Amino acid sequence: MSPENQDPGHRRLNQLVGEWDGAKSTFVAGGTPDNPTRGQIVSRWSWIAETGNNFLQEEAEGSTGSRPYYRYGLLGYGPTDDRYEWTTVDNVTPMTMSYKGAKASGSQADIEMTGEFTDPGILGLQPVGQTIPMRTKITFDSPDHVLMEIFFTPPGQQEMLADRVDLTRRK
Repeated sequence: MSPENQDPGHRRLNQLVGEWDGAKSTFVAGGTPDNPTRGQIVSRWSWIAETGNNFLQEEAEGSTGSRPYYRYGLLGYGPTDDRYEWTTVDNVTPMTMSYKGAKASGSQADIEMTGEFTDPGILGLQPVGQTIPMRTKITFDSPDHVLMEIFFTPPGQQEMLADRVDLTRRK
């Protein structure tokens, strides 16, 4: 679908298309709020033509700390429910991470989506096997700057920032 024929929710995602440099900070899985694991990634976003350009794919590669990092994600907009949906796989967790926005949230300033996962140990030994609520927030600061943040809420604790990627468009 060409941009002029897209609904507003899909048109908004056009801002992500392209190649981005990412400063990545991870506050779990070896990082802490006071001493996050830092790294650099390259994030490439493109429409999947075979879906009628209903979904964006992201492929992110680089490193975090001394380890290689890889993520593949699918981001879409559901006009029927007026919400965004995001699913990722990476080399940090052995499962898919899936998020959905609240119904009728598609026009909010930031894209926010929630989900949950079963902790394989990225939050330490205590919550292994427990269900952890999670939230992704995508903030479009400008055409050349996007902030992507993931928050986790461990059992009995306040929501915490788990991961932040500060994306700057490659020129």
